[in-house]
Amino acid sequence: MRVASTLAILAAMMSTAFAGGGFEIVIPGRPGVPIIINGVDASYAVIEGDWGLGKGTHVEPTIYGGRYIDPVPRVGHYYPSAGRMPGYGRLEIEPPANRKLPQPAESYHQSWSAQSAPLPAQSNIPVDPPEIIYAPNYDRRRPHNLPR
Repeated sequence: MRVASTLAILAAMMSTAFAGGGFEIVIPGRPGVPIIINGVDASYAVIEGDWGLGKGTHVEPTIYGGRYIDPVPRVGHYYPSAGRMPGYGRLEIEPPANRKLPQPAESYHQSWSAQSAPLPAQSNIPVDPPEIIYAPNYDRRRPHNLPR
């Protein structure tokens, strides 16, 4: 009986250890935008390893089917002093010095400015002021209908 319970506990512990240790297939969210993991394009590749934000540890993932991406692209350089034309880029043609020049452009000037709104005119006391309304002499402690 002890052997059977020990094997059952051992099997239960091993099944939780193997849960979540599978593989993932990387599918990019936008076409044409690669997923780069440690200098490898992992788009549409299989990744194996225990990694990510949901894990407490970090194990270097194994990428199957990815291709290496050079972080600094190796492009050629063009040095005009060498006297050679570049392999790519604009084809620049130097015009002859005795060509007919176009008419000069007309002058153009534009300016912007900002200022505060002018203040309203200050007026004195109005000529015909409103009437003064006096408050009634009323005592709240006594009722209205009693004589004084």
